[in-house]
Amino acid sequence: MDSPARCPATTASPPLRAPFVVMARGRRSSSSAPEAEQPDEALARILRTEAAVSGVTRKAAAAQQSTRLWPRAVLEALDSAVASSRWESALEIFDLMRKQRWYEPRSQTYARLLMMLGRCRQPGPATALFKTMLSEEALAPTVDVYTALVGAYGYSGLIDEALATVDRMKGAALGCKPDEYTFSVLINCCCKSRRFDLIPTVLDEMEFLGLGCNAVIHNGIIDGYGKAGMLEEMENALSNMLEGGDTVPDIYTMNSIVWAYGNRGRVDDMEKWYSEFQLMGVEPDTRTFNIMMKSYGKANMPEKMMSVLKYMKRRFFSPTAATFNIIIECFGKAGNIEKMEYYFRLMKIQGVKPNPITYCSLVNGYSKAGLLDMVPAIIRQTENTDIVLDTPFFNCVISAYAKSGDIKIMEEMLQLMKDKKCKPGKVIYTTMIQAYIAHGMDEAARLLETEVERFD
Repeated sequence: MDSPARCPATTASPPLRAPFVVMARGRRSSSSAPEAEQPDEALARILRTEAAVSGVTRKAAAAQQSTRLWPRAVLEALDSAVASSRWESALEIFDLMRKQRWYEPRSQTYARLLMMLGRCRQPGPATALFKTMLSEEALAPTVDVYTALVGAYGYSGLIDEALATVDRMKGAALGCKPDEYTFSVLINCCCKSRRFDLIPTVLDEMEFLGLGCNAVIHNGIIDGYGKAGMLEEMENALSNMLEGGDTVPDIYTMNSIVWAYGNRGRVDDMEKWYSEFQLMGVEPDTRTFNIMMKSYGKANMPEKMMSVLKYMKRRFFSPTAATFNIIIECFGKAGNIEKMEYYFRLMKIQGVKPNPITYCSLVNGYSKAGLLDMVPAIIRQTENTDIVLDTPFFNCVISAYAKSGDIKIMEEMLQLMKDKKCKPGKVIYTTMIQAYIAHGMDEAARLLETEVERFD
């Protein structure tokens, strides 16, 4: 790999403006009666644990009549639920918070909740929450609230509703007019829904409103085309960015284009654009190198992948968990178990914490090499860590045992998954049903199909 030219670091794209701030903090009354402190302490203690947040509906329901809970306990619970995207729990806690004496309606709180509902693809609850804000709280929406609502609709694929919300903003008060951030969210939603036909109209609307197309919006369009494999349109979007003159490509632009070509197996074009961006003064980061290593691994070019790792070391870029995961996955798919295990050990020696993706790659590697007896040892390793094994990990394990015909162990893994409070998905059930049918276990397949129907 050619050494990048030494240029001053370019200015990164301005971060997306978060449409919320820290939630309102209520004042604790000095006249609170001692008996009111007991439920406060219990709620704070319970909701600081993972089990508490997952069971918050029951706890909140038990305290529905209390209006003197400690503000910090309730707010911490709400912060935790929102941060972990537990939208049902968050709405339960918010409903409890609204009953407290110290509660004051804040548009920032609604904006944050709406953003969470957008991440969780919950447009229905978002609509209900917005109506509550208007009718019950009598709060005037801000541009941040409207923008969060645009995202809640758009990220759920309801592009028409998102556009209607933007139109509503244009007819609202002066402080609610859509801004660059609103349109960046809208364009991002259009890209994720593959509604590229709407992008020219949105850009024209921005120009009509006197809003410039900043680097975040340009990068969103470029990334959207790249993810959709529309490489010619992606290059045209980059040309528009360069011709505009107001914005310059940055590391986000570089990573989007390098990823797009690398993911399509067009390694030569990936390397060409890597060099082009260096000539523009854009310096690579760790993610750039991870993208290139992943691309080389997919193209069965392990030598180039390892040359990138050596280059990172020379330039003092520290490998991340993603870096090691890519290497482990590549050697595992190639059946090179010795090197796969070597880099797994090196990962731990260098203090990089493995994650569920790491163990997933190990399971796939051992499965491909016919070494399923190593899988229990992997599961035991996770027992001594704080790693939470997720559904994709169990997908790998159960699929591996299903392919090998180890039906009993496959069933044990499903039970282990349930014991660890990890919810099985349709992929796992489908895999097991196919395994049962392949081994003539029609009754077991029928029973599992019944369980799938209950799951639906």
